[in-house]
Amino acid sequence: MSGNAHHSALLDQANKLPPLASLMTRAAAAPKSIAFAEGSDPRIVEAAVAALNAGLIKKAHLVGPEADIQATLATFDLSDPAGIEVHDPENSRIFEALAARFVELRAHKQLSLDLARKAARDPLVFAALLVETGRADGSIGGAVATTSDTVRAALQVIGKAKSAPLVSSFFLMILPEGHPLDRPAMVFSDCGMVIDPDAQELAGIASQAADSFAALVGSEPKLGMLSFSTHGSAKHERVTKVQEATETLKAARPDLIVDGELQLDAALVPSVAASKAPNGALKGAANVLIFPNLDAGNIGYKLAQRFGGAVAIGPVLQGLAKPANDLSRGCSAGDVLAMIAVTALQAQSV
Repeated sequence: MSGNAHHSALLDQANKLPPLASLMTRAAAAPKSIAFAEGSDPRIVEAAVAALNAGLIKKAHLVGPEADIQATLATFDLSDPAGIEVHDPENSRIFEALAARFVELRAHKQLSLDLARKAARDPLVFAALLVETGRADGSIGGAVATTSDTVRAALQVIGKAKSAPLVSSFFLMILPEGHPLDRPAMVFSDCGMVIDPDAQELAGIASQAADSFAALVGSEPKLGMLSFSTHGSAKHERVTKVQEATETLKAARPDLIVDGELQLDAALVPSVAASKAPNGALKGAANVLIFPNLDAGNIGYKLAQRFGGAVAIGPVLQGLAKPANDLSRGCSAGDVLAMIAVTALQAQSV
């Protein structure tokens, strides 16, 4: 199969999922430039070239050893070579400017220029600096690096948005056609970052997840604040946390449809909601699920993915000043393409 044929197949596969096809169409309406920290990885290059050929992005900044990147690029057919910019931290013409900027960003830590240069040679930091300095609109990493390293670089370089209460994450879950829940896409949060949020933090995560759902899916978010209890059916401090988070969110965001605390079935199944939460606002129609901690969230999204057949895109970070997202180390080129579309859309709203 030729490179272009393979890219066409990659796009055809994505277009079979209407929510993902919609993401790509909207990304292509105002293409952005994306920096890839693992620019020589074949999955990254394949997806970046496919995105460029399809007009989803206007430029791909590939960070890493130049010889390795060029060797991988040579195996794909790129319609417009000008859409690729290769950045090898070891010989980049902008390296010193990026290192100097990192000194400024870490001035509160009294970072020396020598240490900044050392840090900027890390492709994750280099890619984040491309975004922070406006050379790219968003960054993607994590195909090789760990989530902790990927997120650390984003936090140190790009930083939290001034208006955000915290930085958290979500997964965009695309449900297979004919799924009994009869909703094309959902957001699960937080499944990848905040380990044990308190009530205030949980409310902040929920508010961010609602906005992320609206921006990416394009329909009204309906939030279920999950617990092992429904409307006081159990008494425990963990239940109280979700109850307090729900009330905090309702007070801060009266525009949202939200209910909690709810067991999963009461959030998703109308007949169960009618029995367990008859006076609730959701009526079993939740499309945004807020998990009480990272244990539940991480297990929950993987159950939906592995048992339920959902496509999981993420973890997508929310609350940063500019987009920077993480991939699973087991990701496919198709997963990378989906994350490109998500990151590009986030960049449109910055």
